[in-house]
Amino acid sequence: MTAAELATPPPRFDLEAQTLIVGAGACGLVAALAAHEAGQQVLVVEADPVPSGSTALSAGLIPAAGTRAQHAAGIQDTPELFAHDIEAKAKGENDPALVARLARTAAPVVDWLTERHGLPFSLVDDFDYPGHSRRRMHGLPSRSGQELIDALRSACEAEGIDIICDRRATRLFTRSDRVCGLDLRRPDGVAETVGCERLILACNGFGGNRAMVAEHMPAIADALWFGHDGNRGEAMRWGTGLGAALNHMGAYQGHGNVAHPHGILITWAVITEGGVQVNREGRRFWDESQGYSEAARAVLAQPGGEAYAIFDARIAAIARQFEDFKRAEAAGAIRQGETVEELAEALSLPAAPLAETLANLPTDGTPDSFGRRFTPPPLAPPFCGVHVTGALFHTQGGLRTDLDGRVLRPDGTALPNLFAGGGAACGVSGKGDSGYLSGNGLLAAVTLGWLAGRAIG
Repeated sequence: MTAAELATPPPRFDLEAQTLIVGAGACGLVAALAAHEAGQQVLVVEADPVPSGSTALSAGLIPAAGTRAQHAAGIQDTPELFAHDIEAKAKGENDPALVARLARTAAPVVDWLTERHGLPFSLVDDFDYPGHSRRRMHGLPSRSGQELIDALRSACEAEGIDIICDRRATRLFTRSDRVCGLDLRRPDGVAETVGCERLILACNGFGGNRAMVAEHMPAIADALWFGHDGNRGEAMRWGTGLGAALNHMGAYQGHGNVAHPHGILITWAVITEGGVQVNREGRRFWDESQGYSEAARAVLAQPGGEAYAIFDARIAAIARQFEDFKRAEAAGAIRQGETVEELAEALSLPAAPLAETLANLPTDGTPDSFGRRFTPPPLAPPFCGVHVTGALFHTQGGLRTDLDGRVLRPDGTALPNLFAGGGAACGVSGKGDSGYLSGNGLLAAVTLGWLAGRAIG
């Protein structure tokens, strides 16, 4: 951090807000709605021309246990079971108190967004995500993060919450360890200042800062960056400048199923429903049931850092509920063949090894040589495939917070009026990539955003 990123407050600010929020992604917009409901005068500042961020690049799915949607679907789930799944995936490397807090909070937030703000969440009920012992992913109709962001922005506008875009925060104004406001820059370079009683950092992580990625997670430093370029790590630099603690800076969410060279996310449902990944030799190379975050390293370790997801028309029909998958089809990324040989030709793969690979997939539930178990039905013609690579999606480490999003010092005491959520805060995915349970990113975004927004005492 440079000394210029923290500065003495000006004699007067151009604008004032009780709760000032940096970032209009899912975390920032949920925080804004919660703070407004708690009686605060709220201002959200966003660097982009319109709210988008990492949320818009995701599938927009929020995991939650005990929601009304689950009850309506006859799914018995509890926050305790959800917390167990999160901790099991991260092998106990996460903070159990924070895990329990987020797991308890997720369902009330999803139900609140549905009933209070009219977001039409529904349950993904036709396939399972790795590591989740119940079906608990909730999404909007298109299953896209862009729809989620647009819906949250509309909810904020309906409540009269001010969102100012094209304003990048460049400095914090502070007195001792207390935040007084922000210095903002417009695209034309003109500066504006905003004073605040409290600040919520919802400006995500540092995946767009290649130097920080190389420092904290060198194994993924050369991967395709699939997140938002605005994620530059300012929240961490500002926080540490004020004496805050960082935690698990090597944690991240990868994804090993990004269509290449199209750069379109291919839902992991094509794998969980019975598909496989093969390398350019037509051979499988790992247990795909571990999850899509670990898949990034597994795929990048293959010749050329590439792989091919192989599935069938039945699975494609399930994947088609996702807007990204439909975009991939429209772009010609999804190839099809009536036979394995036709698919191999369409993907420029050797036909004999691919046919042998698919013929050797067990169908009786016994583990294969990688330890994966397949359940019926087996892959059947017509067959589908897509050329993919591994990518870094977003970082999972960050500022250490308490259970309401207050930023903490190394000794565990809280800074007086600084909060963080989403990618700006340390999440619940442990120390690396293998601890990421599907949906952990948006889980931390919406729950910590909601908690921080309400914590005005």
